[in-house]
Amino acid sequence: MEPGLVVDILSRWVHVGTTIVLVGGSVFLRFVLMPATAELPDADEQALRARVVSIWRKFVGMGIGLLLLSGLYNYVRAVPLHKGEGAYHALIGTKMLLALVVFFLASALTGRAQAFERLRENRKKWLGVTIVLAATVVALGGIAKVAFRGSPSTPSENPAVSTPAEG
Repeated sequence: MEPGLVVDILSRWVHVGTTIVLVGGSVFLRFVLMPATAELPDADEQALRARVVSIWRKFVGMGIGLLLLSGLYNYVRAVPLHKGEGAYHALIGTKMLLALVVFFLASALTGRAQAFERLRENRKKWLGVTIVLAATVVALGGIAKVAFRGSPSTPSENPAVSTPAEG
């Protein structure tokens, strides 16, 4: 296996795996943990939330970093395959902008900055918004991957993309 292909595969795994962890964790927080702690005494609920957020904050920070690095790498590798495909670049541009909004919301919800305390006061709503936006980002990525296959001159130029004859 060609070294470049190994890096391409690892980057894709990192990107998809990190997305699974962050979106899955957010869904768990919003739809499992928040309802489960709703009936706890206020002091207990706040103490548990503080402990969970202090741990989750590390996942969010590392995850955003991994997604930025692997996403940039994946995009740079994909650009030559989609030269002149304006719709592809518009779709990916939209995906990137929405991802930045998701990163902002996730950071604000797990952060400590006083400026974003109002978001944290309504965390149920904003976590829901974050999940919907993250699902949209995933959907746009899936559409881009399936609907725009790219067109290398020859299969040897990009072994990750097979021609119909290669299956």
